[in-house]
Amino acid sequence: MIERRSFDSLGGADHGWLKAKHHFSFSSYHDGLRMGWGALRVWNDDSIASNTGFPPHPHADMEIITYVREGAITHRDSLGNEGRTEAGDVQVMSAGSGITHSEYNLESDTTRIFQIWIIPDERGQAPSWGAKPFPTGERSGRFVPLASGFKEDADALPLRTNARVLGATLKAGETATYALGKRRYAYLVPAKGSVELNGLKINERDGAAILDEPVLEVKALEDVELVLVDTAP
Repeated sequence: MIERRSFDSLGGADHGWLKAKHHFSFSSYHDGLRMGWGALRVWNDDSIASNTGFPPHPHADMEIITYVREGAITHRDSLGNEGRTEAGDVQVMSAGSGITHSEYNLESDTTRIFQIWIIPDERGQAPSWGAKPFPTGERSGRFVPLASGFKEDADALPLRTNARVLGATLKAGETATYALGKRRYAYLVPAKGSVELNGLKINERDGAAILDEPVLEVKALEDVELVLVDTAP
């Protein structure tokens, strides 16, 4: 089963400095049919104006993954962590028992990110944060784990949940496959470009909710950059 969720059908908000699209219910946008997908709870497509951002605010018991599509995001938190994550790279904040953080675009141009929240397997663990570069050339033609709760994905940022966040870049006409385990939930979004997913066309920034598809075959209709989340129910 693959359900295409067109970009135009997504909920959203325009705060001036922040233009957001929500693949699932979030903040003032509520859709009882889109409360999550497996353990995936939030996927926000955010555009953040230059020299603006999210002021300090708290979180608890959530795995929060930020995939930077354009520009860069600067992170600070109550643990003393500071970091700047650039386009194509990823940061992971495990909110655990509680953490306060800010995320600012200190660049001269708009920063665009995917913010992905996944429910952790356990509550109340110590909070943490980390970031890592993932050069797009190293995921050319294949899906590469960017953040993962699986020990075998040693090069990925760690997650405290039975899930993976993967990235891939494909040239027009190229195909990549991903084996999805039984009863696994997957959600695919092309950050750039359009694809055919098991024969179904998915346009740039559309979402594809996937269940009971043993193998995902993605064919690039143009040069594409993809983000895929694979979670437990």
